[in-house]
Amino acid sequence: MKIRASHILVQHQYEAEDLLRALKDGKSFEDLARRHSKCSSAAQGGDLGSFSSGRMDENFEEAAFALKVGQISAKPVRTKFGYHLIKRTE
Repeated sequence: MKIRASHILVQHQYEAEDLLRALKDGKSFEDLARRHSKCSSAAQGGDLGSFSSGRMDENFEEAAFALKVGQISAKPVRTKFGYHLIKRTE
């Protein structure tokens, strides 16, 4: 099974929590990704494209595959790269 997801990657948990609050206040996920994400995917609004199981960090994958299409992770997901907010897009 393949899914498509976008993410915002930041170094600190407090940054991810601030961004989560901004999302709850109606800010655009893609705009926040472009402005704040430390990943090269920031230029594409955080879009990581499609991927199947076994391709991403285990914690990231577990959270991404648990989301419904259009849903954003309710809390930051920690990986060796930092803290992610994940949005499943397909």
